[in-house]
Amino acid sequence: MKIFVGNLGTETTEKELETLFSGIGPIKSVKIINDNYTSRSRGFGFVEMEEAEHAQKAIETLNSTVLNGQTIVVNEAKPKADNSNTGFNKRY
Repeated sequence: MKIFVGNLGTETTEKELETLFSGIGPIKSVKIINDNYTSRSRGFGFVEMEEAEHAQKAIETLNSTVLNGQTIVVNEAKPKADNSNTGFNKRY
């Protein structure tokens, strides 16, 4: 199950997230999203846990906890929105 982690400080590393979440259960992957132009953290990332029950426990346990001075938001990741109908780059 994939988990969204928001309100991350710019200094937060993937290793720190891995350490935080691995205390609850096995992790498949950790990814902090960076800005394409500046390479700085965009303040959010994703953690994928092997078991859905561990993911749910992580959400319940870690939401609103403080990491590197920031109160983080932890919830189930939603599928990426399909932006194909935005009207941009349409040919008429």
